[in-house]
Amino acid sequence: MGEVSIAADAVNALADRFWNGILDLSPITATLLGYEQGLDRLDDPGPAGREKARSLYRDTLASADAIEAAAAEPSGLPLEERITLDILRVICEVELEQQGQRFDRLKVVDQMDGPQTILPLLAAFQKTDTPEKFDLFLARLADYPRFMAANAELAREGLAGGLTAARIVTERVISQLERLLALPDEQSPVATTLTLPTEADRERLVAAIGKYVRPADRAFLEALLGKYREASREDPGLWSAANGEQIYRTQIRAWTSLDIDAGELHRIGLGELAAIEEERRTIARDLGFGDDTKAARAALRSNPAAIPESIDELLDRARGQIERALAAAPAYFGRLPKAACEVRPVEPYKEQDAPAAYYYPPAVDNSRPGVYYVNTYDLPSRSYVGLASMSFHEAVPGHHFQIALQSEHPSLNAFRRMGSRMAGMAYVEGWGLYSERLADEMGLFLNQAERFGMLDGQAHRAARLVVDTGIHAFRWTRDRSIAQLLEAGQSETDAIIETDRYICLPAQALTYKVGQREIERLRREAAERLGPAFDLRAFHDAVLGHGTLPLATLAKELPGWLGTAG
Repeated sequence: MGEVSIAADAVNALADRFWNGILDLSPITATLLGYEQGLDRLDDPGPAGREKARSLYRDTLASADAIEAAAAEPSGLPLEERITLDILRVICEVELEQQGQRFDRLKVVDQMDGPQTILPLLAAFQKTDTPEKFDLFLARLADYPRFMAANAELAREGLAGGLTAARIVTERVISQLERLLALPDEQSPVATTLTLPTEADRERLVAAIGKYVRPADRAFLEALLGKYREASREDPGLWSAANGEQIYRTQIRAWTSLDIDAGELHRIGLGELAAIEEERRTIARDLGFGDDTKAARAALRSNPAAIPESIDELLDRARGQIERALAAAPAYFGRLPKAACEVRPVEPYKEQDAPAAYYYPPAVDNSRPGVYYVNTYDLPSRSYVGLASMSFHEAVPGHHFQIALQSEHPSLNAFRRMGSRMAGMAYVEGWGLYSERLADEMGLFLNQAERFGMLDGQAHRAARLVVDTGIHAFRWTRDRSIAQLLEAGQSETDAIIETDRYICLPAQALTYKVGQREIERLRREAAERLGPAFDLRAFHDAVLGHGTLPLATLAKELPGWLGTAG
C-alpha cells in the first residue's frame, strides 16, 4: 500500500509540475482560467518559448516512463493517477509532433483566436479594478509589441517554408486588423471593455493603446500584406500546404485523441446525415409539408415569432432556456455545478467571424461565472428555431455542466481540473452534442420548431465530418463546403462563417460527432449489460465524474465505474 501511495504522489507531483509549466509558458491561458500569475506579460511564441515547451513535454514523458517502471505496471497505480498518466502522454506526444511539423507557423494566421484577438479577450477576463491590477495590465500592453513581433516572424517563417494560411483565412485576419485599426484608440475593444479603477485612469489606458497596441497591430498587418497575402493558399485544404497530408492526420489526433482515417470519418458523416434527414421528414410531415424538409425549415424560420426583434430579446430567450434546463437537471444528474452561467453577446469587432455561440469556463476560484456567448451579428438570421439546441449544447446541460463540474471537482489535481482539455476536445464537444439529444429526452424543447432546430444542429455536426475531411483530405472547394452546409440546413451566413472556421481550424469540426457517437455507444452498452439496474443519473455522473478524458481512456475505464466491466 505504501508503494502505491508513493507512486500516486509521484504522478500528482508530475502533473503539478507539468501544469505549472504550462501556466508559465502561457500566461494568457492562466488569465483566461482565472489564475493571478503572469498578469504583466504575454506568451513567447519565439524560439526560446518553443524550446522551453519542448523541454517540458520531453521531461514529462521521461518522468512518466520512470514512474511506470517504478510501479512495475500501470495497473498497480490508483485509478485517477493511471488516468493522469494517460492524459499527460497523449498531450505531450501530440504537442511534440505538432512542434516537429511547425504547425505554429500556420496557426499564427487565424481569424478565430489568432494573436490579434488576444488583448480584447484579456480585457474582458483580466481583473483591473485596483490601481495595482491596472498597472499589471498596462505592463501587459507594453509587452504586446514583443508578442506581435514574434508572431509576425512566425508568419514570415511560414512564408519562407511554404506553410501559409489559406487565402480566405488571411483575408479575414487582414479585415479584422483593418477594422481594429480603423477605430480611434478610445473606442478600441480594449478601451471599451476594460474595467478601470477610476475614470481618471482612462487617459493612461488610451495612451498605452496608442503607444503599444496600434503600432504592433499595424506591423502585424503589414507582415500579412504583400508577399504573404499573395502566397496564401488558393486551395483551402491542408493537402495544399507543405507536408499537409501528415499535418492533417496529426490534427485529427490532436482534436479527437484518436487515430482515425479521414475516409472513414467522411463515410460516417454521410451515413449520419441520411439518418437525421429521415427524422426531419417526420416533423415535416406532422407540419403538413410531406417529405419537403426545406419547405418546413423555410416556414419555421420565416415565422415572425422565430425572428428576434432585438439583441436584448435574443439574449433573454437564451437566459430562459438555461433556467429551464437547470430546473430539469436534478432528474438526470446527481451532481450539479456550483458556478453560475452568464449570457453575453459576442463582441462587435469579431462577431462577423465568430460561430453562432460558444462558451468560456468559470474562473478557477469561482470568482467569475461560466460565460455563454451568443452571436447577435445579422440579427434577422439568428432564428429561434436553432437557439434552444445551442443553449443546451454550450451551456446547460452541455459545456457548462461538463467544464464547471470538472473545475469544481474536490479530488482531482489542478491539471486534471483545468488542463486536461489539452488532450483533445472530442470528449468536451461530444458531450455538448450529446446534450442536445439529452435535452430532447428531458423535454426541454417547447415545440416542433425547436426540435427541428435540434435536428438541424445534429445534421450540421454530421456535415462537419463530411466537410472538414472533404476540404482537408479530398480537395473540396470552399463553395462546395458552403453548399453542403446549406443542404444540411445552415443559413447562408452561418454556412460561410462555419466553412471558413473549418478551413482555419483543421479537424476541430470532427470532435463533435466523434465524441457524441462514443458517449452514445458507451451508454447503449451499459444499458444492455445492466438491464433494469441501469441508472441514467449514475451514467451521467460517471461520464462527467473524472474530468476531460481521451476517448480511449473513457471507453476503457467507464464500464468499471458502472460495475459493467467484463
